[in-house]
Amino acid sequence: MKTSGLVFLLWASNNISNSAVYASTKVPSKGAGWRSKDDANNPMIPTGKRLNLTTMSQTIRNMEYAVRGKVVNAADRINADLASSTTKNDNADFSHIVYTNIGNPHAVGQSPLTWPRQVLALTDLPNDVGINHKLAKKLFPGDAIARAKAIKESLGGHGTGAYTNSQGPVQFRNDICTFIEGRDGLEEGTCDPGMVFMTDGASTAIDLVLSTLIGNSNCGVMIPIPQYPIYSATIDRLDGQKVGYYLDEENGWDMNVAELDRALEEARSNGIVVNSFVLINPGNPTGQVLSKATVQEVVRFCAKNKLVLLADEVYQENIYEEKGEFYSCKKAAYETGLVGDDAIELVSFHSTSKGIFGECGRRGGYMELQGIDPDVKDQIVKLASSHLCSNIPGQIMMSLMVNGPKPGDESYASHEGEKTAIFESLKKRANIAYEGFNAIPGITCQRSQGAMYCFPNVEIPQRALDEAERDGVDPDTMYALSLLESTGICVVPAAGFAQKSGRHGFRTTFLPSEDEMVRVVDKVRKHHEEFCAKYA
Repeated sequence: MKTSGLVFLLWASNNISNSAVYASTKVPSKGAGWRSKDDANNPMIPTGKRLNLTTMSQTIRNMEYAVRGKVVNAADRINADLASSTTKNDNADFSHIVYTNIGNPHAVGQSPLTWPRQVLALTDLPNDVGINHKLAKKLFPGDAIARAKAIKESLGGHGTGAYTNSQGPVQFRNDICTFIEGRDGLEEGTCDPGMVFMTDGASTAIDLVLSTLIGNSNCGVMIPIPQYPIYSATIDRLDGQKVGYYLDEENGWDMNVAELDRALEEARSNGIVVNSFVLINPGNPTGQVLSKATVQEVVRFCAKNKLVLLADEVYQENIYEEKGEFYSCKKAAYETGLVGDDAIELVSFHSTSKGIFGECGRRGGYMELQGIDPDVKDQIVKLASSHLCSNIPGQIMMSLMVNGPKPGDESYASHEGEKTAIFESLKKRANIAYEGFNAIPGITCQRSQGAMYCFPNVEIPQRALDEAERDGVDPDTMYALSLLESTGICVVPAAGFAQKSGRHGFRTTFLPSEDEMVRVVDKVRKHHEEFCAKYA
């Protein structure tokens, strides 16, 4: 009896202790404790979730990505209601949601280019029903068949269902190097395919590099204000420090070295170890195209201050100004002598999602390293290898984007004709947005010299600002939700990109069709008038 009593006391003590442990864990739903003894299947199992908002990673919980945030979630709910056969929205002045929140060209009507899709289809098909089929030459142009054969050889004869080298097939990386050398007027062999990494869009490449750069919570990354939220979100997730430098809205969103110096010195005085600098050119969300002189100032600034330069150049084909020209950071580094002096550390990003291809769903991208320590490069290879490889269709699409049909090829004229039609229409749409928004009293907008976006400045009435403060809602979000609910237009609140204190507005693409963009601008005008009248 004494022994059994002791055993009971030990058992009770142990379980009381365990209960206390579980009870101390904060959970969002049920209180912690033990399940009922009546639960025969799971006796003595603690209630409550192990993974909850308290126990999960707080850096993930706190990160924000405005491009797919609260307004988009509301748009998706409305869109589902509109699509439901049992739901009628009699009060709505729209029949569908116009998603201008994200640079997703095909989702708003842009047609895919024919030749790349033909090649991609042939690479996916087994040979006997694809490149070797007796009717292949009747269904596909000869240059598409020839390129598909070359791609299959580059993939080692394994097709598109096998892993590749973690950096991508060497032939594809050779295509990228040839493209970079031709773009920047560099000698053949200047670009090393061993320093090229093919990735699932530029976003994955950015994540790889920031993960390598941010070693602790004291590491700082200089980012433009406004900026694309992938940078702020990733830096927050990695527990790094955002160091913002302001673009000059009144001067077409240009930048100046004095502001860069101010931001850097302020961060250093606060004890932040700044080790890198993000340049987005052409700009997102701001649409500016930086001059040759400005880009050269940036590379010199980074070299002088020993900052790794992250050059986000995914919109390099989207230049709409007649006298505008894309000038890469790599070219600037060469022409300023910084590469020759081994004085620049540069990572450049590109993507199939933007430009003229607009193949967002293919998730094709690359980054090129210049002047990066070889030992660090090996660590990036290790990190990339942990993901095995980027997706094969995206790799193929990137190869096709940088190495398309040549003059004299069967598909050259049609391919270039399709690209030109898309480009010229984008120019028109950019102008529709610019002129239309600036014609609305209370809204001003800088011209989009490039990229796919404009970033209007909106005057919000004081009563609306007061109401937003009382409700604990950001004024830009309040305005964007009002716009969505009254017009069906889904934009991104400007606050999600960061901006100067007291400024308000939104980011919108101009990717919908020309006719749709005219309607979008008119609906924004009507909404703004009604919104201002409501809060006058």
